[in-house]
Amino acid sequence: MQLAFGHRPVYDGLECRMRKGEIHLLLGGSGTGKSTLLRMIGGLQRPDSGIVRVAGHDLAGLRERDLGEIRKGIGMLFQNGALLDSMTVLENVGLPLREHTKQSRVEIEERVSSVLSAVGLDDVQSLLPRELSGGMLRRVAFARAIVMEPEILLCDEPFSGLDPLNVTRIEDLLVRLNKELGLTVVVTSHHMASSLRMADQMILMRDRICVSGTPEELAGGDDEGVIEFLGEDGRSFLARLHEIRDHGNVGDGSSAGDLR
Repeated sequence: MQLAFGHRPVYDGLECRMRKGEIHLLLGGSGTGKSTLLRMIGGLQRPDSGIVRVAGHDLAGLRERDLGEIRKGIGMLFQNGALLDSMTVLENVGLPLREHTKQSRVEIEERVSSVLSAVGLDDVQSLLPRELSGGMLRRVAFARAIVMEPEILLCDEPFSGLDPLNVTRIEDLLVRLNKELGLTVVVTSHHMASSLRMADQMILMRDRICVSGTPEELAGGDDEGVIEFLGEDGRSFLARLHEIRDHGNVGDGSSAGDLR
């Protein structure tokens, strides 16, 4: 896939695959195209050449009307939450349902209440965004992103600006949504520990291409660029995580991850 903004190339032969039902972590320095790749998957940015295939559809070749149908199956969590200040939590979360379905007011309220409960929020429907804490705002944004029951959830820096407690809450929420709803999750993040704990696949963006693999594969490889990016702390963390996963497999037969 090729993409350039003016005279600045963003991708030059980028190629990666993301498996359904897994959590994929996009890593890389500023300007390497992480957020742009999320926009590609969401059908908000087209490549100059190449294929962007999502759920069997090549988005690059679709008309805008057809893209709209595909987007209904994709939830997007933007870095700033993108909640509307003049709307209550109920109105914010219910907005996609009002715009894209024919559900009644009662049905929408019931669905919003159910989704808010799923992200650990009750009795906040009547509040405005300015009346919520940062962690609550992020969870309301998650609720709106999944209210249409998408198959894919795109998250741009979901841990940005959160304290350690809320980072853990959001991490746990993402993992739970992935496991319980079968969501395919694609995350950009600079929060290394949380990202590595939950990722099935890491995709390191660099030099207008990418390197991908499981966290263990990338940390255990000999690619100097990957080793430098992870740093000693990242590699040590992954080594400990690998040990924990291996010990966890002894008694319950669960898989340590797809090593491919």
